[in-house]
Amino acid sequence: MIGENNVSSRKATLTLKISEFEVPPMQDLLIIGRRAPIGPEAVRRMAEALSPEQFTLIKMDHPKIEAVLLRNSLLQMIDEKRLMTIILEEAERMISDSMVLRSELKIAMSVQREVDLL
Repeated sequence: MIGENNVSSRKATLTLKISEFEVPPMQDLLIIGRRAPIGPEAVRRMAEALSPEQFTLIKMDHPKIEAVLLRNSLLQMIDEKRLMTIILEEAERMISDSMVLRSELKIAMSVQREVDLL
């Protein structure tokens, strides 16, 4: 039996994240699916118009991924083949062939040296 004291309510939780607008509106890399609404050449032109000579387009022979647009500074720090292997291993788990994923990739170097004491 439903009593008179039962009260129902409907609530919504909003989450708002605010961050600095970045130009170009992508971060360190874009992963472009084979049937994505924007193709690799359009992505390359957009990157070149907004941030000349900052990105490199790498075309892929992959069933779901057609190309990856990478910030050039990343390629100066890590070998392209090694970097692409890592990106593809992680991205192919979540991308469909109609998606474009953007990603932030931060590289931190850790160095430890051993020296002789006097």
